[in-house]
Amino acid sequence: MKTIIDVRTPGEFMGGHVAGSVNIPLQEIQVRLDEIKSMPQPIILCCASGGRSAQATYFLQSCGIECENGGSWMSVNAMHA
Repeated sequence: MKTIIDVRTPGEFMGGHVAGSVNIPLQEIQVRLDEIKSMPQPIILCCASGGRSAQATYFLQSCGIECENGGSWMSVNAMHA
């Protein structure tokens, strides 16, 4: 089982997201690190275009978390539909 984390704002997330994904805004990634470490890995990160998820992926990988940047949430949604 993969975990999908959407790093957009709660408002963006409410406008549409991958079914079953978890919303953890980019600015909260650092403070919610323990919660993220407890999630099933690998983790796929997504956002609107892939920029914020790239930042989150780089940070989480530097913390030893197995994850990848899925790009836009719509691309991830298409892959996991």
